[in-house]
Amino acid sequence: MSKFNANSVPPVQIEWADPLPLSSERYEKEAYPLEAFPEPLRAAVKDIATITKAPIAMCGVGALSALSLAGQGLVDVKRGRHLTGPTSLFLLSIAESGERKTTVDTLAFAAIRKHQRELEEALEPELKRFKSDYEAWEAVHNGLRTGITGKARGGKLDGVDELREQLINNENKKPTAPPMPLLMSSSSTPEGLLRDLAKRWPSSSTISSEAGVVFGSHSMGADSVMRNLATLNVLWDGGEHINSRADEDKNFTVRGARFTMSLQVQHHVLVDFMKRAGELARGSGFLARFLLAWPESTQGTRVYTEPDEYMAGLARFDSRITQLLQIELPKADGHSLALEPHMLELKPEAKAVWVELHDAIESELKAHGDYADVRDVASKTADNAARIAALFHLYEHDPEGSISVEHMQQAGALAIWHLHEARRLLFDLQNNTELRKAAQLDSWLINWCKQQGTDRVNRTEIMRRGPNSIRKAEHLAAPLLELQELNRIRVIEDGRSKTIVLNPAVLQGGANVAT
Repeated sequence: MSKFNANSVPPVQIEWADPLPLSSERYEKEAYPLEAFPEPLRAAVKDIATITKAPIAMCGVGALSALSLAGQGLVDVKRGRHLTGPTSLFLLSIAESGERKTTVDTLAFAAIRKHQRELEEALEPELKRFKSDYEAWEAVHNGLRTGITGKARGGKLDGVDELREQLINNENKKPTAPPMPLLMSSSSTPEGLLRDLAKRWPSSSTISSEAGVVFGSHSMGADSVMRNLATLNVLWDGGEHINSRADEDKNFTVRGARFTMSLQVQHHVLVDFMKRAGELARGSGFLARFLLAWPESTQGTRVYTEPDEYMAGLARFDSRITQLLQIELPKADGHSLALEPHMLELKPEAKAVWVELHDAIESELKAHGDYADVRDVASKTADNAARIAALFHLYEHDPEGSISVEHMQQAGALAIWHLHEARRLLFDLQNNTELRKAAQLDSWLINWCKQQGTDRVNRTEIMRRGPNSIRKAEHLAAPLLELQELNRIRVIEDGRSKTIVLNPAVLQGGANVAT
């Protein structure tokens, strides 16, 4: 019996639509809405971009991150009745090494780092006094313990009770270290961050241009990832966290703390993280809390130009950030490291804008809606917009007053851009493997048909000679379906046999695979 030859299948008249490109870029890049920043902030972002030649979105994220850190301890925001929350932001930029995020952050956080150094210098005398007081207390403590031990060993219990009472009284006199402001934590684990917030300073941040340290760290391993994602979610929410351990250093409560996170991660690191913990990262709402940005690289276009010696926009930004940092943080009664920020409210017309934004997003969460595939992110977008609006108000005014309609409109435009970036990125991450297999099959089909002088091939031939990753039927089905949906192939069934026919335009080089 002769072998089946796909070329022997009688030609079928097929009407072809134009083939679509194979690409993870299902959603188009949108221009960064720089105009959505209030003018003073916009000027600072422009100056940072002029100096670094980094992507403008990365510069905007840097300025927004610094503002979040400087303002989060001063104001919370009320979105509606019973809807209140922090103004802290989580921001994540996806960019390859060499995009100059470190330089961007150096400029955006210059005033914050300077303020941190000044606080450390001012506290140095107090820290020296604490060290002396602690050494004196420790000497008394050790002396009393030695006295009790000596009597117990000698069997002389007279006076032990008195020494024990003295030891207890001395324990109550144990000196406590003065709060040491730590605005930018170097801890790479959520537990370390919590300890810093509980014992050092209640308003802090993690700023990293190499977030592989975070996404690839042991704290994000399979055993601990759920617990640690939940911890970071609590920090974004401004919630309470109780850490109960036998070790006194690990026994603490975080209450009323505020935390900013601004990270840059390389695309392949994020892909690896999503393979390990993607379901948890999205299911827990961790990624949904981030303002995501995936800017186009500027590498190869950064021709050097000498910037002005005095950059007015950046200078004003540094001055305003310093002013905000110098405002005393509002503390809650009865807990020295629990914050109680002033509650900013939306003016009625600003509230109407927020409600319109919220409802417009909500209407697109339904099946086949624009945001159906990113419901997790979209559900946090209106919250993030209110946070940004509050920070804009704080930057241009004081912790008092109400948020204007203009600031709410600006913040809404920025939040929507980040939502669209999240949709674009998460589609890419979700379809990365499937599209790669479809692209491999597409390339093989084109080469095979050109070599054989035909426009078709039998499915069994693909399973015998095609790319190794799709030779099994269960692995071949999805790439075939993807190529059909893109009008690149048709599958003709004849009984149990299936023949794959290429769109003539694909064979002629139309709608090439996008990179």
